[in-house]
Amino acid sequence: MEASLSPVTDGQTAIGELKEISTQVETAVVVDTDGKVLGSTLPEAQAERLAATAKNLLEEAGRLDARELRQLEVATEEGSLFVVREGDLLIAATTGPLPTTGLVFYDLKSSLRRAAEKPKPKPKPRPRRKPASGGKT
Repeated sequence: MEASLSPVTDGQTAIGELKEISTQVETAVVVDTDGKVLGSTLPEAQAERLAATAKNLLEEAGRLDARELRQLEVATEEGSLFVVREGDLLIAATTGPLPTTGLVFYDLKSSLRRAAEKPKPKPKPRPRRKPASGGKT
């Protein structure tokens, strides 16, 4: 059974990291299951449109198969749209023509996992040891 991811990290941070590691991604958006944009490289109206389009494409393509689709690429002469869903999050990205498909999917999945990570708790400070008093001064 698959563990459900919940967006507890800043989606915008994940998008920023994606843009740093992927030279092929031109625009990107992270969305939760309710369609709420958690992070994007686009202005709000465009981000919401890309999010709705990606979500609808993934759902409609999934109707062709009894299994739930997890990733999708739509390619045109001008570029591609990639969509990846994992747990409660979805990430969509556009690229120019002829992207390295496997690498783009890898980068999107990595960013999606980062967006779903729970922040690591800060380590507790270690108690200071008192010097042993063995009669020496």
